[in-house]
Amino acid sequence: MAIITLTTDFGGKDHFVAAIKGRILSEVVDTTIVDISHEISPFDIHECAYILKHTYREFPPGTIHIIGVDAEQSPENQHLIALLEGHYFIGANNGVLSLMVGNTPPEKILEITIPNTVYNSFQELEVFTKVACHLARGGKAEVVGKPFEGLKEVKDFEPQITNDGKTITGKVIYIDHYGNVITNIKKGLFEAYRNGRPFEILARTARLSSVFESYNQLIDFSLPRHQRKGPSDFLALFNAAGHLELAIYKSDLKTVGGASSLIGLNYRDSITVNFL
Repeated sequence: MAIITLTTDFGGKDHFVAAIKGRILSEVVDTTIVDISHEISPFDIHECAYILKHTYREFPPGTIHIIGVDAEQSPENQHLIALLEGHYFIGANNGVLSLMVGNTPPEKILEITIPNTVYNSFQELEVFTKVACHLARGGKAEVVGKPFEGLKEVKDFEPQITNDGKTITGKVIYIDHYGNVITNIKKGLFEAYRNGRPFEILARTARLSSVFESYNQLIDFSLPRHQRKGPSDFLALFNAAGHLELAIYKSDLKTVGGASSLIGLNYRDSITVNFL
């Protein structure tokens, strides 16, 4: 049984996601369809790449991933099939794939070439689902694509090291459902320059001098409840993907707010780590 995942910026209001699922199930009845996310910010390839990069390896090899973000075809935005670590990705040549793969080149990249294809404003339905169903039936990618070598390279934001290795300046690359702020500062880089030194993390006017591995590490459970830190307290941690994350403990972005709103952090804002 084939697995096809969907990652789009379609949201939940419109018919697009349901139409794609209906077309797939009409073509390959026993397909398992998994929604990764349909809440990608419109046309945000960095956000899309972050979510996919930290998701696809949890699926079995052979999974087919449809990427419905900035997918309209143009001479500079070709439709592609990429084979990476045994997974098929179907999307546009808009930078998502290069952001995902980093220094690990795909095993195969093909430009989609299907005769008599309808190219309209909903190409995820007319092109991507056709390719996905072909692969789901066991078809070879070469039947619907030709070799391609012009993968668009988009560089992710790289942290800057200054002050003789005493300062790392990173950027906000993603804000999650809780308003937690994820940066491009990874644990390996942080520890390599820390060398056991104390540090401070600066995010606008907020300062932190500790970083945790989980949210609950903020709380000293040996203290009476009224003396503990807890909801509404600001913390830093390395998340499951290994990125430095800034969060408000048990926050709700829709009511009391999260780190993004309460600290005033937005996409691409700077976060600084100083080693003391």
